[in-house]
Amino acid sequence: MKKTFTCSLLFALALPAVALADGAAIYKTKCTPCHGADGSGQTPVGKNLKVRDLRSAEVQKLSDADITKVLTDGKGKMPKSKLEAADIKSVIAYIRTLK
Repeated sequence: MKKTFTCSLLFALALPAVALADGAAIYKTKCTPCHGADGSGQTPVGKNLKVRDLRSAEVQKLSDADITKVLTDGKGKMPKSKLEAADIKSVIAYIRTLK
């Protein structure tokens, strides 16, 4: 019983780290070309499109639902994403670390 609890607890604690790692990998492939590795948007494409700095207070204060809507529906020149809900959640968790 104690082993089961310990294993369950370790698994539960490891999930957020796995989700963050997945979010970072997805961000790197899907978001970095425009938003940059640091989220600043200071890439040639990002500057041309005038993308938001994902580290800014303006973006960081958005709710997860607001960011999900932008990722799902697109906004301005940002196209709709074809990510699954779990992947979107992981990307948002990663974006929250960009400060």
